[in-house]
Amino acid sequence: MTPSATTQNTRLGIWLTIATSVVFALQDGISRHLAAEYNVTMVVMIRFWFFALFAVLLAARAPGGLRAASRSATPWVQALRGVLLGAEVCVMVVAFVKLGLIASHAVFASYPLLIAALSGPVLGEKVGWRRWSAIGVGCIGILIILQPGYGVFSVWSLVALCASLMYALYGLLTRYVARRDPPSVSFFWTGAAAAVALTPVGLYTWEPLSAPDWGWMAALCCTSVLGHWMLIRAYAVAEASVIQPFGYLQLVFVAGLGVTLFNEPLGLNIIIGASIVVAAGVFTLWRQAVKARQNR
Repeated sequence: MTPSATTQNTRLGIWLTIATSVVFALQDGISRHLAAEYNVTMVVMIRFWFFALFAVLLAARAPGGLRAASRSATPWVQALRGVLLGAEVCVMVVAFVKLGLIASHAVFASYPLLIAALSGPVLGEKVGWRRWSAIGVGCIGILIILQPGYGVFSVWSLVALCASLMYALYGLLTRYVARRDPPSVSFFWTGAAAAVALTPVGLYTWEPLSAPDWGWMAALCCTSVLGHWMLIRAYAVAEASVIQPFGYLQLVFVAGLGVTLFNEPLGLNIIIGASIVVAAGVFTLWRQAVKARQNR
């Protein structure tokens, strides 16, 4: 690939990542609306049904078809990944309703730091003093967001932090299975396992949706499919280390939705704390990319 082609593809990957952040922010806003009216598990179940259908359609069009996409060297870990992601989305949507979009995403932004901290014990990777320093700085940012000891701390903040930890574990397991399975296999197993795991509980808690909310549900499913498709395209045309930091823009778009549509407060503690967490997260991603290049 020529340098000019790389530059052009990188630019496309960045714009796709920004567009993905917008779509995922809209998805979170719709999830918050629906989950305030209906059972969370049912809402997330329907979303993952469409995710699984999308994964099946992609696999069917790929070389080898569904057989190749479902053939994993680590099926139990792949299944655990899918179940963990489905559970994480449920927990995060609960945080959206109870804590708000803005505060939930401000806390959730810590997941790259948790991945870095856990990559040693889980994957056996070496974490240097620079990344540990960034993790420490990020923890300070989280404390600023949560404001413990100031009489405004909400226990629902711990729910958002739990979602961040679950997503970090999902990310670590994704890196683990990537050592033996191609991305197409991981993508297929993510949708299928999450849909299968959520279906019994989701059907048990089924509630009839109004006609307008079926429209919102359709929008939720479409944004989910569109967002994941654009994210796949972004990673296909650009290096992950370059485009990953632009994913933090979702926090900005979510803040806009929270303030304008849900009348959520945007406190100074959230602005300062989230800025610190994002800066520490971007540095961690950069150091991870540097170590990967050195290893290569």
